[in-house]
Amino acid sequence: MTRIGCVVLAAGFSNRLGEEKALLETGDGALVGWITKRLSNQGIHPVVVTRGDILNEVEEAVKPCNVFVNPSPEKGRTGSIKIGISALDEISEDGYRLIVVPVDRPGFSDSTISKLTGSMISCCPSRGGRGGHPILLSEGDVEIVRNAPKESSLRSLVESEKFEVGDPFLHLNVDTQKDMEDFKSLMDLYSNTSY
Repeated sequence: MTRIGCVVLAAGFSNRLGEEKALLETGDGALVGWITKRLSNQGIHPVVVTRGDILNEVEEAVKPCNVFVNPSPEKGRTGSIKIGISALDEISEDGYRLIVVPVDRPGFSDSTISKLTGSMISCCPSRGGRGGHPILLSEGDVEIVRNAPKESSLRSLVESEKFEVGDPFLHLNVDTQKDMEDFKSLMDLYSNTSY
């Protein structure tokens, strides 16, 4: 089985939210650190792609993960994924499957990560028929993204098979102050259960 690489996307702007999504307080540190710690606890060693203006804070939050800067995050997430792939290519002699984790979509459960790591095909969790995050890219689809223009949308490059999960916060997108209520509920759920 090919190995698993992982990229945590933390380069997005937070205009509507009014505070940095990656640095939101979880009760156990910054959100980006909370996510990387959860992944590390499952044996996944993510790289993080962020913006230059929050680099120091992100590096501090995700130690010992490697952090890379996307100099043009306004061009979309695929550019950040490509930076992560380039970083992983430097340390990988063989091909790999890739889990892509947007920092503002933290509502996945640990069991969902386990299902992703067990798949050899590109896939994503779904709730009520609607796809969510994180996404697993097959080794072949990693190659497609590696060679695609950074302005391409991931959806236009890769078709992911959906698998249904029960994660109640799967579709949480931390984007506005209203979303913060659901974010706080997710943090409560995670601290009180083995979500």
